[in-house]
Amino acid sequence: MITIQNLAFSYGQNEVLKNISMKLEPGRIYGLLGENGVGKTTLLTLLCGLKKTQAGTIDTDGRDPWNREPSLLQDQYYLPDEVAPVHDKARCWAKATGKFWPEFKLGTFETILREFEVDPEQKMNAMSAGQLKKTYIAFALACGARHLFLDEPTNGLDIPSKAQFRSALMKYTPEDSIIVISTHQVRDLENIIDPIIILDRRDVLLNASVEEISDKLFFDYGTTLQPDSLYSEQLPGGFIQVYPNTDKADSKVNIEALFNAVHKNKELIKNLFRHE
Repeated sequence: MITIQNLAFSYGQNEVLKNISMKLEPGRIYGLLGENGVGKTTLLTLLCGLKKTQAGTIDTDGRDPWNREPSLLQDQYYLPDEVAPVHDKARCWAKATGKFWPEFKLGTFETILREFEVDPEQKMNAMSAGQLKKTYIAFALACGARHLFLDEPTNGLDIPSKAQFRSALMKYTPEDSIIVISTHQVRDLENIIDPIIILDRRDVLLNASVEEISDKLFFDYGTTLQPDSLYSEQLPGGFIQVYPNTDKADSKVNIEALFNAVHKNKELIKNLFRHE
């Protein structure tokens, strides 16, 4: 369990996070969404202990990430958006680096790389940007860490690779993992992220499971505009609309429409989900 309580962080006079509180539970893949500059990457680096909280606390299984205790470090992995090329073969680099994670399996790393159609014997500094990103993703998944923090992992991946990433994430991570994925590419991940966290500037607008969202909001793919819609967008042959689910009907959550509805109706959404 990761518990965030009244978290705040600033860069000089620029207050990025303010009074952020939430709980992250094992066995979940959290989608961390938000506009540019709202603090998604900052939150990930605070969660993994690369930055120190300026106010509030982060508790990861009874430990403060900033203390950088080896017992916690060996059970977490942070993958940044931009990854560095290394002057070494992928297999050799992974074998040497993986020693810091007791559950790391070189065979799993090689298997995932082959599923990504990347040669483990290729030098990382000779790889394309997509191949390099897939190499780091393969390493992150092969570490066996229970806490995974992934910042824009599908950036730079082609369409087949995005499908391979989703499959590998589901297949090679422990069932009790806490996985937090920051992304702008919601369509790449909408079938696997649940719950969904939407950050605003210095606030959490939403932290709810897909089941909770579909219980409170209805996603209408019809041809008639509804007067009480919180958000609507014209599509070929009709509209996608979001409005309060007063009839408790079933619908499929559209994350892009959800994101836009939340940002257009911030206080209403917060009040609607406040008791969750």
